Amino acid sequence: MSEAPSQPKLERKLGPLMLWGLGVGYVISGMYFGWNLGLEQGGTLGLAVATGFVIVMYLAFTFSYTEMACAIPKAGGAFDYAYKAGGKDLGFFAGMAQNIEFIFAPPAIAFAIGAYLNVLIPSLSVLSIAIVAYIIFTAINIYGIQAAATFELLVTVLAVIGLLLFFFAAAPEFSTANLTKNTLPNGWTGAFAAIPFAIWFFLAIEGVANVAEETINPQKNILIGFGSAILTLVILCLLTFTLSVGINGWETVVYPPGSETSSDSPLPLALSYILGEGSMIYRIISFIGLFGLVASFHGIILAAGRATYEFGKVKFIPGFLGKISPRFKTPANALLINTGIGIIALFTGKTGEIITIACFGALSLYILSMISVIRLRLKFPEMERPFRVPLYPATPWVALVIASVAFVAITVYNPYLALIYFGILAVSYLWFKIVHK
Repeated sequence: MSEAPSQPKLERKLGPLMLWGLGVGYVISGMYFGWNLGLEQGGTLGLAVATGFVIVMYLAFTFSYTEMACAIPKAGGAFDYAYKAGGKDLGFFAGMAQNIEFIFAPPAIAFAIGAYLNVLIPSLSVLSIAIVAYIIFTAINIYGIQAAATFELLVTVLAVIGLLLFFFAAAPEFSTANLTKNTLPNGWTGAFAAIPFAIWFFLAIEGVANVAEETINPQKNILIGFGSAILTLVILCLLTFTLSVGINGWETVVYPPGSETSSDSPLPLALSYILGEGSMIYRIISFIGLFGLVASFHGIILAAGRATYEFGKVKFIPGFLGKISPRFKTPANALLINTGIGIIALFTGKTGEIITIACFGALSLYILSMISVIRLRLKFPEMERPFRVPLYPATPWVALVIASVAFVAITVYNPYLALIYFGILAVSYLWFKIVHK
């Protein structure tokens, strides 16, 4: 009897430079937009405090997560770690949290792509730009991992250059006095309300783990990719926050002149006060800002496809989502379904709310992942771990505590969105318990 043909598999083609590009690229749009909405809630001091705690959380989380990614280099990331640590139910909730984060983050970024292009070409509709962006970058991801990762590296480098240009343009106008204007407009409760937007500075860096099955020597290169990416992002975050607000106070990077509606393009808004909208530097940085948004948009679509694929492969969701395209060797079905959901989310027009739902998913992932690190150490002490997180068990516990406090805070300040998030989890878990065998 002839053997059944083997199923197509993901191909190993990524090295450490590509992983750095993916890690920074997933996140870098958070420097170009979204974080400024936290100033509306917490002012300079409130968002600064929230960002400080979030940086500590992400440093502790990233190195703890890297231990699992190097030991269990699978495309499912948090899902695979939680499954091994705690069984099907823990794996299901970690996987769903990851999917919600990665599926809801791109629509928010797509809005910002539309907003930045609209600054340059006002005749273009923000929504139509966002939909076209979804179609183009889903197609690139379907085409192949090598092309997708190479493109990601290119746009990430351009996005970093754009931020460096912004820093050089803003630094001469920086004044510490501008950091002290109306620093806490809503009291300390504003600092808690600003947490989702502080998280946006770093959200989705964990997506590096989702390309582990496509990484050359993942036990070594995942560590290099994660470590170099998080250090790069911390530096960019601190400079972006300080220099933007230091130009003319926080309100001028939230509200356009004469408007009470918050902006999705804070860096051009900041530059407009010192250079004017007609200046060449203003237009160059506005244009390059698109590359930062594209880097994260494209990169998170890539990571989301792998997360959904792994979930479908074990039939925790419909099995056709766990298939690899025989022609392109990519999870085409998962990519297409995720894009459909993202385009539906675009029609809500709610950037801040979409960011917050993505943060619910991210914080759930961080909490369950840190529980998984601790449980794996207890259940499988002899498991090969090419990298061990420094200062264990303090490091994962620090990430776990801060993530838990942040989760409670955004639940208290966003009860309606929390209801939506828990509703998605409840309905999907019910389907899982009824259908999954």
